[in-house]
Amino acid sequence: MSDCLTLKKSNCKNCYKCIRHCPVKSIRFSGNQAHIIGNECILCGHCFVVCPQNAKELRNDREKVKVMMQGDTPVYVSLAPSFVANYEGIGINGMRKALKQLGFADVEETAVGATIVKTEYEKILAEGTKDVLISSCCHSVNLLIQKYFPKELNNLADVLSPMQAHCVDIKRRHPEAKTVFIGPCVAKKDEADYYGNITDAVLTFEELTEWFNEEKIVLEPDMDVTEESRARFFPTTGGVLKTMAQEIGGYTYIAIDGVENCIAALRDIEEGKIHKCFIEMSSCTGSCIGGPVMEKNRRSIVKDYISVAKYAGEKDFVVEQPESGFLQKGMESIELRAAEPSDVQITEILRQMGKTRPEDELNCGSCGYDTCRAKARAIFQGKAESSMCLPFLKERAESFSDSIVNNTPNGIVVLNDKLEVQSINNSARKIMNIRSASDVLGEQVIRILEPKIFISVLENKRTIRDQRVYLAEYKKFVEQTVTYDADSRLLICIMRDVTDEEDERRKKETISQQTIEIADKVVEKQMRIVQDIASLLGETAAETKIALTKLKETITNE
Repeated sequence: MSDCLTLKKSNCKNCYKCIRHCPVKSIRFSGNQAHIIGNECILCGHCFVVCPQNAKELRNDREKVKVMMQGDTPVYVSLAPSFVANYEGIGINGMRKALKQLGFADVEETAVGATIVKTEYEKILAEGTKDVLISSCCHSVNLLIQKYFPKELNNLADVLSPMQAHCVDIKRRHPEAKTVFIGPCVAKKDEADYYGNITDAVLTFEELTEWFNEEKIVLEPDMDVTEESRARFFPTTGGVLKTMAQEIGGYTYIAIDGVENCIAALRDIEEGKIHKCFIEMSSCTGSCIGGPVMEKNRRSIVKDYISVAKYAGEKDFVVEQPESGFLQKGMESIELRAAEPSDVQITEILRQMGKTRPEDELNCGSCGYDTCRAKARAIFQGKAESSMCLPFLKERAESFSDSIVNNTPNGIVVLNDKLEVQSINNSARKIMNIRSASDVLGEQVIRILEPKIFISVLENKRTIRDQRVYLAEYKKFVEQTVTYDADSRLLICIMRDVTDEEDERRKKETISQQTIEIADKVVEKQMRIVQDIASLLGETAAETKIALTKLKETITNE
């Protein structure tokens, strides 16, 4: 596969939308980035259309075309018939005038090549050598068969696509010419690269519109009426059939659009369930008018079909039909290199994703794969990672967070903004003597706690930290912190049981008070003793003084 569809790595956000919509799962995830697997891709362009981050981008060939136009050789445009749906109200004459202003030598409708192709299909059916014949107009369908249903290559019409048949016809009439196809298809860029020297370059309608805008070219309404234009129906579902004679050799004629429907039909063919049938296959729903590069915001399959149907005539374009040998394409099988895991290996990968029983395989498709086993197969092939399983990640994250929440010694209660209990952990239930979380989940918090602090935090949006309160109903002291998470609109209360600390503090206070009281009593008693001693000493000193005075007087008198 050429490099026509690539990835802007910086834009990829791991949404897995591209892999969910990829019908052949040809996208690999590694290092949190999506990578297109060229060997497996069928270039249907679904990933380009659905990517919400515009991470997928197409190779822009405008500069290549401009360089071609600077040379001496004339450059002709093969314009896909879906142009009338993309550029509403503009006919081929209006498009020719605008494209010539860009410098192209001339513009023709690819529907001319479609007439050549449908005539070749009729010839093959008339020969009656094919039991089942599949149209080869859609390069994505061709790649699908070449890569995933190689046994059905013998049923695939070995005929050039309308783009190629028209470019061959242009170069037959203008041998020196270069050809540029303009249309709504991603795969046509690869088809032009792979089958070189037929179509020299491919532009999308978006590239063309950007070019018109750069050159300030305004398209002029010009809806011609051309009866010989029945092949303009080609870009619609069943459009090929509308141009064909359908009474050849007893064949049944069926039109199928959408890769999933094409895959289902190919499986039926493989199993021998379909016979004597011509099948028009288109990878895009609605066929080419539902193409991935029909300009975005302009995609409307019903309205676009009406635009094409009104523009198409009743008769075939007048063409010079080449010999069949000039229209053969030569399509070979393209080998896929991915190895297939054994059942044991798939079982081991599933076990690593926490899926040990069949009922663990949810097959939810959130990773982009239809089943868990398909996802395991992709992991084995290096296309996917275990982390892409969202239920597995969610379960692991919840298990981890639940382990932390339920084993922390702090009580945790979570409320919504209606003050209803959303979660309560084991420690909180122990603090409040709650038997089971289910007894309070969904109930108003007033059933278990005073709501005043929660109302305050909810109104003021300010966290209250380490507020010590007594829960009288539970006879517990707690320090509680309440915060509000605006993103989730949840109130989170963290409670630390400080009952033992409070009891210990109170015991210490009591002991201290008792010690102070005892000390006061001791001091008071000692003061009384001192006073008593002082009083006794005073009386004794007075008596001694009197006695000594008397003794002195007695001695003096003698």
